[in-house]
Amino acid sequence: MLVLLGHLTGTRGFVKLTLGIGDYAHLGVVVFFVISGFLITTLLISEHDHAGRVSLKLFYARRSLRIFPASYAYLAVLGVLCVAGTIHLTASDFWHAITYTMNYLPARSWQVGHLWSLSVEEQFYLLWPFAFVALGSRKAYWAPAFVIALAVFARAANRFLLIGTPYHDLEMFPMVADSLAMGCLLARFRPWLEQQRWYLRLMQPGWSILLLALVLVINRYTGYTVVEVFGMAILNLALAVLVHRCVYHAGGAFGRFLNWKPLAFIGVLSYSLYLWQQLFINRNSGAWMNAFPQNFVFAIAAALASYYVVEKPLLKWRQRLRVKSEHPDAQPAAAPEPA
Repeated sequence: MLVLLGHLTGTRGFVKLTLGIGDYAHLGVVVFFVISGFLITTLLISEHDHAGRVSLKLFYARRSLRIFPASYAYLAVLGVLCVAGTIHLTASDFWHAITYTMNYLPARSWQVGHLWSLSVEEQFYLLWPFAFVALGSRKAYWAPAFVIALAVFARAANRFLLIGTPYHDLEMFPMVADSLAMGCLLARFRPWLEQQRWYLRLMQPGWSILLLALVLVINRYTGYTVVEVFGMAILNLALAVLVHRCVYHAGGAFGRFLNWKPLAFIGVLSYSLYLWQQLFINRNSGAWMNAFPQNFVFAIAAALASYYVVEKPLLKWRQRLRVKSEHPDAQPAAAPEPA
């Protein structure tokens, strides 16, 4: 929702919305990274606890079924539009999009620019489960701790060494992966944290509001060197506590709001919606389809089509693979229907 709002701002027919909290579209992606690191690590821990091991083969198969079909369907449509002359993309745009290296491409076209975050995700999916298995479930968490420390030096290098180069401010993996790493550490230390009184106090409403305010202030001033280099680590930590609060107090008022069916359906649709909104919500275009409100309607319609035609038919396969990974001796027929 933050990404949609940020991209809608500046499109023809939509108000120029300045909230005074910095780039809130990018903040939405950072929130997603923390959640993703937390979720994926929780699944790895669960599989290890149930089966005594983690099957990389099944993990990569599940991720491939979840990510690739919808993404490549989007790229196929872009290819058709390029051939028809409706949009213009370079060979580099397509190459980096197909190989999930968009976060290393300077001056990328708008229609594929948002794929930088999916590229970071795929690089995380490739590296973290392998580290989890190779290092063992206990020693593996030195890896995300190292990534968090490395990110500080990477962002410093960006500010002092990459200025004037095409790679300045590019979302390269070492510079942004600490958000995912923070989510990984949250999943690892969640049981211990939930037994600490000092930590549970942070989940009280007053402290949660202060943490949210801290996140927004840091996001507002990320243009300053000290804030960008060091502040992002604090922002990620605050977001991790807020994410944990939502899970820990799932039965509370805010938890019930997040589990409200219309809002939950936005979550179900979020991947397709993130993919397709970029084609229609384009502030650099004066075309009729890129003006509000039809651009918003087209984005939702395309996302619904993608979800029901591409994503949903594959959900049962993914569920069977998940059951097989956690219960290797279970029969495929025993797999429950996906929620």
